[in-house]
Amino acid sequence: MAKINDYYQKKQLMEKLTEELHQLEQDNSLKRELEFEEKIRKLMKEYDKSPKDVLQVLGAIDPSISGAKADSTAGTRPKRPLKTYKNPNTGEIVKTRGGNHKTLNEWREKHGKDKVQSWQQD
Repeated sequence: MAKINDYYQKKQLMEKLTEELHQLEQDNSLKRELEFEEKIRKLMKEYDKSPKDVLQVLGAIDPSISGAKADSTAGTRPKRPLKTYKNPNTGEIVKTRGGNHKTLNEWREKHGKDKVQSWQQD
């Protein structure tokens, strides 16, 4: 019985998808997009060009199209300054660019946040 149930479920799903596909095919914006794609493919074939070639040409016109960054430093933030902490009790030194360091967190639990902050070296 499980096979027949599976069969009818899949048949219903296929009918639903067929209806959705039919509705999509009636959509004018989809028709225009498909027409555009077809014209682009014909043009690429006529000039023997690949999609990569087309993206290179478009990238020369507008760098944001090819995915290349106009400026290699754009969108990156500067590194955090390196901070050095020295535990006066043990002489242990910790160097970190972030505040979520395992050893620093242990020290903060044991000695308190303000006390550990005072151990920062300049």
